[in-house]
Amino acid sequence: MHQAIPELDFGKIDLSQNILGKSLQYPLLLNAITGGTEISTDINRALALLARDFGLAMAVGSQAIALTDRERRPSFAVVRKVNPQGVILANISALAKPEAAIEAVDMIEADALQLHLNVPQELAMREGERDFAGMLDNISRIAALSPVPVIAKEVGFGLSKESVQLLFSAGVSLFDTGGQGGTNFIVIEDLRQGCFGNELDYWGLPTAVSLAEIISLGLPVKVIASGGIRTAVDAAKALCMGAELVGMAGPLVKHYVHQGPESLFKFIEQWIYRLKAVFLMTSSPNIAAIREKPLIILGHTRAWLEARHIDCRLWSRQ
Repeated sequence: MHQAIPELDFGKIDLSQNILGKSLQYPLLLNAITGGTEISTDINRALALLARDFGLAMAVGSQAIALTDRERRPSFAVVRKVNPQGVILANISALAKPEAAIEAVDMIEADALQLHLNVPQELAMREGERDFAGMLDNISRIAALSPVPVIAKEVGFGLSKESVQLLFSAGVSLFDTGGQGGTNFIVIEDLRQGCFGNELDYWGLPTAVSLAEIISLGLPVKVIASGGIRTAVDAAKALCMGAELVGMAGPLVKHYVHQGPESLFKFIEQWIYRLKAVFLMTSSPNIAAIREKPLIILGHTRAWLEARHIDCRLWSRQ
């Protein structure tokens, strides 16, 4: 809601956030993108510099390839080398063996471990995994053995409240929505002769819906909102709904590819300015304050939440 009389000094808006025992200057996660190739080394180095200089969190892409080929490891390890004090997240499949997951953490001295959940993507791939029996038990074992917190991360299809309840019972208390609206791996696989023939291109929970489903549970969990987060307004809405951080990947890759690594700094600088502007225009001096502001939920998202018996008044705060 716009506040015409905010009574705030733009220069004093504080978007810092403490997570995983470290302080971030801004509530933004440069989310899992790449690793394992020469060009991915360059991309990860550029993103790590961005995270270091702006005080952001960063996750690497799936480290599976580096677990079987040690020569691929520098493309991931460069992130910690460039940003030794930063918040860095490891990334491995939720189906990985627990010892492999721990090795992924050690590889980059990670502060937390993303376990990615990508069932639709695997099913869309002709060569993909088909056996997902025992996944929850595997996640539970990884969570019990991991030296760092575990984050359950969807890769583009969202987390429902039922899935989160199961994961919470398995020992997970950090979640990355990875909702529909960002990179669509079903479409990508269909383009390379996938199995779905475009029938499931819109499968999954949109990010706003997934975030609302998780928050509505009232569990002692923390949520990263990702999946189609592109603008500062997207981010502000997610933070208002209760997200701890917002994750972004696609826009960063596009800027890197089309305009070069130097453009990333200008992009983030402008993005942060716009985020702070939204905070000022809602009379929110910090993240805690914006969570107390009214948020009006309309359209498809409201219809979905009402169909799921989730009370939209949780966010009205009027």
